[in-house]
Amino acid sequence: MLYQRIRNLWKNPKNKELKELRFERLIEWRKEGAVIRIQKPTRLDRARALGYRAKQGIILARVRVLRGGRKRRGSLKKGRRSKNATPRKIVDKSYQTIAEQRANRDFKNCEVVNSYEVGKDGRYGFYEVILVDRDHPQIKKDKQLSGLSERRGRVFRGLTNSGRRSRGILNNKGKGAEKLRPSRFANFKRKDNKQRK
Repeated sequence: MLYQRIRNLWKNPKNKELKELRFERLIEWRKEGAVIRIQKPTRLDRARALGYRAKQGIILARVRVLRGGRKRRGSLKKGRRSKNATPRKIVDKSYQTIAEQRANRDFKNCEVVNSYEVGKDGRYGFYEVILVDRDHPQIKKDKQLSGLSERRGRVFRGLTNSGRRSRGILNNKGKGAEKLRPSRFANFKRKDNKQRK
């Protein structure tokens, strides 16, 4: 019941005070570092649903990601440019996945369990990432989390929820999902190799 109320407040805050609080938080978060460790989750309902528990070995990090076009910077030289030197858009990777990867790079001894959005403005998106310390004795005892800690580099192999979504929605099966496995890009490469032969 409590978590349901929290969820509803996050979806549509009715009080002016709540809207102002959210606005003030965004101003504070902009001034902080890009990846910082936090003690408590901002959205308790979402954190609990995604695997957070208040126990030793579980870490929370807030990550700030720059929003907008995500083109790679091309060559600044004048004259002819090769095909590979042109700027192209980085596709098939969400801001959430990027936030998870940045958090994991800062906390190298941890594995990413999941993440959720806590706010965004015109310039930045803010995500809270739940991480698990692989070598912590409390985590090794835990039946659910010990399995997660053994799979190294989950976030870089696209095994988190946001990673799976960006790999071509592997939740779909059957008709209409023939080209999604093992991923859209792998399926495209498979076609390309057949044409060359």
